Amino acid sequence: MLPSKETAEKELEIAGRLNPGPWTEHSINVGLAAKYIAEKCPNMDADKAYILGVLHDIGRRAGIVTIPKHVYEGYLYSTEKGWNEVARISMTHSYPIKEYDFTEEVKDEEAFIKDYIVNCTYDDYDRLLQLCDSLALANGFCMLEKRFIDVARRYGLWPTSVSRWNATFEIKEYFEKQMGCSIYDVLPNVKETTFADVPLWKPPTK
Repeated sequence: MLPSKETAEKELEIAGRLNPGPWTEHSINVGLAAKYIAEKCPNMDADKAYILGVLHDIGRRAGIVTIPKHVYEGYLYSTEKGWNEVARISMTHSYPIKEYDFTEEVKDEEAFIKDYIVNCTYDDYDRLLQLCDSLALANGFCMLEKRFIDVARRYGLWPTSVSRWNATFEIKEYFEKQMGCSIYDVLPNVKETTFADVPLWKPPTK
């Protein structure tokens, strides 16, 4: 079951009041990027792609910014709502290299996430949201390289960072073959946003 576009946007609005921050604008832009790309791909539903993009980070409604926590909280919340496809994207959007994203021994909810990811066969919506998560800032669409650096400056680098970047570029090429053009051709103002000088947002410290 998938929520309607209106329900998805309302859920994000509520979540933004619970945990204010630029992540909500980022989520809208992820949804729009997914929609624009899906419109150019055969056998993809642009409305579905938009809804999944809008809600991919819904776990942040709980006020948690780390990957395992917001992924897990998004999965739980969406499952509770009966939104199985959203629950899946809540999990898969953060793990483009699957089991290789888990470089250390994991336990508790992260062990649950790893088991889910390892046993999940990614489809084009999983790949699309992994890509679009790296194409969207709060103020618009950008080249992958800018988003990678933006995240690295805020959270630091992981042992798997370069492998994750390379996997995302491979997904970019995968969709460009379907589209018959560059992904950047369908993202409005991508050049302007990429070169915009915007102050770095950092998660608030407690």
